Amino acid sequence: MTTSEPLVTDGRPSRWPAVAGAVVLLTAIIGVLLVAFAWPSVRSSVHDVPIAVAGPAPAVAQVRVALEQRLPGGFEITEVADTAGAEEAIRDRDVYGAIDLSSGTPHVIVASAASNAVAQTLQTMAAGLGQSAKPRTPAAVRDLAATPADDPRGAGLAAGALPLVMGGLLAAVVLTRLIRGTGRRVIGALAAAATSGLTLAAILQFWFGSLSGSYPANAGAIALTIAATALTVLGLESLLGFAGIGIGAVVMMLIGNPLSGTSTAPEMLPGWSGTLGQLLPPGAGGWLLRSTAFFDGRGAAHALIVLVTWVSLGALLCLVGGLRANRGAGPRTRRTSPKEAALESRRREPTFQ
Repeated sequence: MTTSEPLVTDGRPSRWPAVAGAVVLLTAIIGVLLVAFAWPSVRSSVHDVPIAVAGPAPAVAQVRVALEQRLPGGFEITEVADTAGAEEAIRDRDVYGAIDLSSGTPHVIVASAASNAVAQTLQTMAAGLGQSAKPRTPAAVRDLAATPADDPRGAGLAAGALPLVMGGLLAAVVLTRLIRGTGRRVIGALAAAATSGLTLAAILQFWFGSLSGSYPANAGAIALTIAATALTVLGLESLLGFAGIGIGAVVMMLIGNPLSGTSTAPEMLPGWSGTLGQLLPPGAGGWLLRSTAFFDGRGAAHALIVLVTWVSLGALLCLVGGLRANRGAGPRTRRTSPKEAALESRRREPTFQ
């Protein structure tokens, strides 16, 4: 009679210091998440927002002083000659809005499609300017580039920023787990970015009504944003393994997404964070999508350069990682099965006739 040893279904319980360490680590991670996502919004304010002022030099100087008194450091003012110059600067996305003094009475021109938050701030400023010029007479406000009627607050575009980042990360994770071969992974990432761009643009434009403009251009902007994230994370994974995915997630999700300025404006983020956000795929992608959807692609050059640079960097990292993996693998020899080894041994045995 034989007895079998009981199966060990669980290891020894972890020591309490290990439990305490895990709790501390989780608390720190949750705190970092809160800071990453909440800090830009809590510290968001109007500072150095570019606007244009059109009209005679004395009137422009007077408005400059008035704006500085009402909101110190809030605006970076560009002087233009007339209404046409102000409208051109807005359409080219050089400024977010304008105060037109060329007719004598202040008129405010906004572009809510560029930033609802800035447009609302300018409208508030317009009320004050109108009271200063003619008491009880608010300054007229004209929206040169309005958000679509189906989504007047631009909620769809603001909410779509996070899925774009998550889409790129998800594509990289799935491809690294299911697909072997660097070239196939890169092609898979580009294909997934293209199909996702077509799908997300269709949802935002034809279902939610959050986008206007050219559907192919909008789809291309979304696809390029997803591709920039996916290829970068794929490249980091090919060099650093699982740690590369973690680094990519931190850069794109915890830094790039909160600092993208998609829901407000990059200039409204604290300090240098808005500038940094526009150098990462989420921020550049949000700017590019606004340009294609509402401004006929104007002002998109910088965002395009940033995204193409990230796509190229990701492809280069994938190439280096693939070459290193091939060099490390060396020549492969096929393993011989026991049956094949026996047959080969018999074949080599001497025969006597």
